[in-house]
Amino acid sequence: MFSHSRGLCRTFGRSLSAVSQANNVLVRQRASGWSVCCQIIHRKSQLCESQSTAHTPQLQYFTTSALHRNEVIVVKTPAFAESVSEGDVRWEKAVGDTVAEDEVVCEIETDKTSVQVPSPAAGVIEELLVPDGGKVEGGTPLFKLKKGAGAAKADPSPAAEAPASPPEPPTPTAVPTPAPAATAHVTPVSPPVAEAKPVAAVKPTAAPPAPAPQSAGHRGESRVKMNRMRLRIAERLKEAQNTCAMLTTFNEVDMSNITEMRNLQKDAFLKKHNTKLGFMSAFVKAAAHALVDQPAVNGVIDDTTKEIVYRDYVDISVAVATPKGLVVPVIRNVEAMNFADIEKAINALGEKARKNELAVEDMDGGTFTISNGGVFGSMFGTPIINPPQSAILGMHGIFDRPVAVQGKVEIRPMMYVALTYDHRLVDGREAVTFLRKIKSVVEDPRLLLLDM
Repeated sequence: MFSHSRGLCRTFGRSLSAVSQANNVLVRQRASGWSVCCQIIHRKSQLCESQSTAHTPQLQYFTTSALHRNEVIVVKTPAFAESVSEGDVRWEKAVGDTVAEDEVVCEIETDKTSVQVPSPAAGVIEELLVPDGGKVEGGTPLFKLKKGAGAAKADPSPAAEAPASPPEPPTPTAVPTPAPAATAHVTPVSPPVAEAKPVAAVKPTAAPPAPAPQSAGHRGESRVKMNRMRLRIAERLKEAQNTCAMLTTFNEVDMSNITEMRNLQKDAFLKKHNTKLGFMSAFVKAAAHALVDQPAVNGVIDDTTKEIVYRDYVDISVAVATPKGLVVPVIRNVEAMNFADIEKAINALGEKARKNELAVEDMDGGTFTISNGGVFGSMFGTPIINPPQSAILGMHGIFDRPVAVQGKVEIRPMMYVALTYDHRLVDGREAVTFLRKIKSVVEDPRLLLLDM
């Protein structure tokens, strides 16, 4: 049976010898214990199909995926959010690099965040259509990709193909001729006896010259172009300085009670909510409580219509430091959150910021900002308003200081807090009342339960 099937295969091979080598036809002999296959595929078309009994050869025609190999596609810039018009390209890959599917090829830095552009398929980078640092808009062609994981890389440079020249043999160095050994013993000559002179006749020895100052070595400097995010941060801070009538008021917070509450409840809090209890949630919740009490601090001036916009919701921006600059993702509807909700939101946004995965939507809006310089050891400072908001709260480090408590001096963990506000909208009375509300709530969290 096997020899009969092999003869059939030879017959088919001779009759279809004019067919291209890239074409295939499957000839399958179904027999007991044997399966003989001969492949001849016709590109893009089905020639014939014959089916028979278990002892008769069966022919099937099919199309392979070879047609899609080495297909070159053009990858374009993804669509930006409405508030973003363009960005700068920073390439992670070069021409000839092999990339896997979903591997990041470039990063587009916008005014607010960075957008990663992954490869839609495995393949090789054929051409970069935008230079490094070039500006692009949504839908701009970025690069050409040759699909297929087995695609050949770009031709190596001629310098790389040239064989390395054999190293030159080292030049022999002359061996110094040793001095001839003395053949006779020479009696050393005694030094002449110094002539005795009076002490006054001996001239004093001059002091040795001061050593020349050593060179400080090479002192260089480098210039690095500001990325788009840093430029935008600089513009916004200067805009706030030029537009707002900024004024700062200060207070100090006794952290004894909130620290004691955290130490007592942190394990149970972690077990129930699967997140750690920190001080940030207390200040965010206290700020939301104070913003509802003082709506002017939560408002904003519309410079176009010359109107004051008051909000009945609280969206708090939390400043997060990243290697590329400070970003302020927004926690929305904080007035309806509890401590666990706030801690989870802060952790999620912080993780996205560290992984450079923040979207523009994560930072749009915001009615108030909290900046915590205390994590870096800050003791005191005045924050700058995040426009178009009207106020910002600056938290600082917790340090033990002597304070007067009921006529006695005690050592307490204290924190300085600062509120910078736009004096065009917020009066001093409202700013001081707002900051005292935060102080009272953090020092006695029971006020939140009593809504006081």
